[in-house]
Amino acid sequence: MLYLHNLRDPEAREDQKAVVLRFLTLKSQSLARPSFHPEMSSEGPFRPREKLVEKQRYYQNVQKYTHLKGPLDKLTSVAIPLALASSCIFMIGRGIYNMSHGIGKKE
Repeated sequence: MLYLHNLRDPEAREDQKAVVLRFLTLKSQSLARPSFHPEMSSEGPFRPREKLVEKQRYYQNVQKYTHLKGPLDKLTSVAIPLALASSCIFMIGRGIYNMSHGIGKKE
């Protein structure tokens, strides 16, 4: 931690202020930019930048709802919930039929 000593001496005070100001600017600069260099990293990116830009353009220009933009989104957003809902409705209907006709009662 930096402290301002010799507050009565104006030159020392200005020197201390300069040191503190320099420290704070260096600290804020190191927080603002990443501490690694891409050319020095051992691992490459997951995807090439060109493919990412191409995918971004595709998804930004598709005129569909957000949850239906991908190639398999209809399966996960429409087909699976529809299958679950239909099976639930079938089971509820079968249970109501069995209860109304007295089928499957335990003695």
